[in-house]
Amino acid sequence: MLSDFSVISYAAAALTYALLMGLVAVRYLRRGVDRALFLAASVTALWAGVLVSQSLFSVPGFFSRYLLELLRYGAWIGLLFAMLRNASRHRELTGQFKRILGVSAAVLLSLLLGLAIFEFAFNESLLTGKARVLGQIALALLGLSLVEQIWRNSPGFGRSSIKYLCIGTATLFAFDFFMYADALLFGQVDESFWNARGFVNALLVPLFAINVINTRKQPVDFQLSRSAVFHGSTLIFAGTYLLCLAVGGYYVRILGGNVGDALQVLFFTGALVFLAVLILSRRIRSRLMVVISRNFFDYKYDYREEWLKMTRELANLSDAPPLPERVTRILAGLVESNSGAIWLKNDQGTFVLKTSINQPSPRYTMIDADSDLAQFFKRREWIIDLNEYRADPVRYDLIEIPDAIAQMDDAWLLIPMFLGNELYGITLVGRSYAKVELNWENFDLVKVVARQTCNLLAQEDAQNRLSRAMQFEAVSKASAFMVHDLKTVIAQLSLLVKNAPRHRDNPAFIDDMIQTTDHAVKKMSRLVDHIRRPSEDTKAETEILNLTILTKELVEHYGHQNPVPRLEGSQPDALVNANEEQLRSVLGHLIQNAKDATPPDGEVTLTIKIATGNAVLFIQDTGCGMTEQFINSQLFKPFDSTKGLTGMGIGAFQAREYIQGLGGSIDVTSKPGVGSCFSIRIPLAEAPGREPAEGPDDSLPTRQGEPKAN
Repeated sequence: MLSDFSVISYAAAALTYALLMGLVAVRYLRRGVDRALFLAASVTALWAGVLVSQSLFSVPGFFSRYLLELLRYGAWIGLLFAMLRNASRHRELTGQFKRILGVSAAVLLSLLLGLAIFEFAFNESLLTGKARVLGQIALALLGLSLVEQIWRNSPGFGRSSIKYLCIGTATLFAFDFFMYADALLFGQVDESFWNARGFVNALLVPLFAINVINTRKQPVDFQLSRSAVFHGSTLIFAGTYLLCLAVGGYYVRILGGNVGDALQVLFFTGALVFLAVLILSRRIRSRLMVVISRNFFDYKYDYREEWLKMTRELANLSDAPPLPERVTRILAGLVESNSGAIWLKNDQGTFVLKTSINQPSPRYTMIDADSDLAQFFKRREWIIDLNEYRADPVRYDLIEIPDAIAQMDDAWLLIPMFLGNELYGITLVGRSYAKVELNWENFDLVKVVARQTCNLLAQEDAQNRLSRAMQFEAVSKASAFMVHDLKTVIAQLSLLVKNAPRHRDNPAFIDDMIQTTDHAVKKMSRLVDHIRRPSEDTKAETEILNLTILTKELVEHYGHQNPVPRLEGSQPDALVNANEEQLRSVLGHLIQNAKDATPPDGEVTLTIKIATGNAVLFIQDTGCGMTEQFINSQLFKPFDSTKGLTGMGIGAFQAREYIQGLGGSIDVTSKPGVGSCFSIRIPLAEAPGREPAEGPDDSLPTRQGEPKAN
């Protein structure tokens, strides 16, 4: 029996919805949404009137009230589906989703109505009170999900036409959800909820009336995206899961006996942790998105969302994380992967590894520009599926995959990065979270994103080159002052040499002084000439040198302090074509760096090997080592020193530039806490009167390029 307050509450609801029904019927019945709102207002007015009649006259009975309760839910859910049908421009996109939601609502309503009619006809109860409450909670949750989808997917300029309708229906379903959830927990409907329900429904009528009037000028317009379907599915799953959790917790408490309360707490805690694991699992989310794309949409991607996501990633102007890493993550994310690597072209045309994500560091970090892979990409802008390649290499012209890629177990896709018509880089993508079937849409999107991101990579490289040129210009200006000072010193020393013969008292001492001073003059004169002509081609000053003899001299020169460098191995004659002073400076810098990084009780070893057409000098140490990130981003970066104010950060850069100018290369492998290994490869020179040096021993030291363990 309803109280006097509740009679007034539901009477107000009946009156207001009758007025809304009249307003819609008189002027606004042209659209399907208006007709659905008319039906919902009619059923709600009848429902509220029946509740008042039951209170005043005790008729009709419970069955009529419960039947109208279900019909009321069906009418408001029908209004939401009418809003879905109104989105004619996106009918193909929303069709399957509407069918699934429609079938769910129809099955649930039909089941509840059928059981209620059966009970009424045969006077036999099939549903308990808790079962009926669960059914109404499910209907309220379904209505909230539909409102959330409509609001999430409506464009910003179109939300003003539906905001009042969405707020009203969401409030209606949310109030019922909380009321029946409370009843499920406490075993009965709370009186305060029930008495206020009529007034709450009545207060929503102005919102519906304003919406009806406003939408005459602003038609409802929204669309469903993949993200919306995903969020809606997650919401429905979470709601269903929590309902099952509530039922399970109730029976655990009932059947648990004396420890029922403790078992209930344990059950709830474990179930909530499991739900959090499911929701936060990226693998599960990826698989769900694949299922949604396959079954709900004609296109795999929400292109607007993908483009906005890429724009947000690339709009970050900081270097954390570096741009190559962000580009790799973007391309990998397009195919539901989280691992990859990227190689970009350097000044010599070789593709150098810039970064790797969730991939083991490859043993070889460079891909030659003349390799089969690079030539294949230049002929065809194809994305290589390595799974297809392994099954049918003929499909890809039997190309040879470079070792830098072939040794990666998780390698899946190889994506060419084009700058205009020029191959600028190669991106590798690792295996995806979920099984993704690739088609033309995947390949087209990946190619477009690869070209767009390649432009940004090239722009960043150009900016770095410009910054480097400006830094060198500053150094050149500073060198002008050095030249002036050095010329003064040379003039003084020259005067000393000129006048010394006339003032010598001790011939032996003075002769040594003259010789030393003359050597200093010559050395500084060469320094002045080098500073004045920094861009002069050094190849004109090269000569045939014995790398082994030069290395022995350097070992002796740097052997006065611990750790003392040692030259190991057979020490074959290795003739190279280089400038002695510059090569000595370069190798001396690398040896000194190895000593600086190694404790006094450590080891610095040098080994010379003859490979095919090249002399290879290995400088290994057992020092502190370097990280992969430091090697890739800082080691060879000019003006970036780890020695503070005592270093200019230009030695390693000069060493690499000079060796590359000779046609060679410097490769570095290192491990923090173990040590480092620099491999300096220089082409062999043809000695006069002898055959060109060949490499009988083409093998390299054990564990090539890896530092020796302590």
